[in-house]
Amino acid sequence: MLILFNFIERLIMSNKIYFLLAAFASFTLSVSLWFLGDQAVAQQQGIFVGLWVPSILTLGTYCSKD
Repeated sequence: MLILFNFIERLIMSNKIYFLLAAFASFTLSVSLWFLGDQAVAQQQGIFVGLWVPSILTLGTYCSKD
């Protein structure tokens, strides 16, 4: 189990692009929900998903510290 955890930790820390892609996907999904969804619910869902972007980028920054 410890070997698997170390492998995953090294994989995440060495690949910053995954966090950028996840943040971009979250932003794209947020904008899509905001403009393309049912207006009664879509704006709240868009805001909720849009709040993920800074969290993902912060996690990426934390994981990439040397």
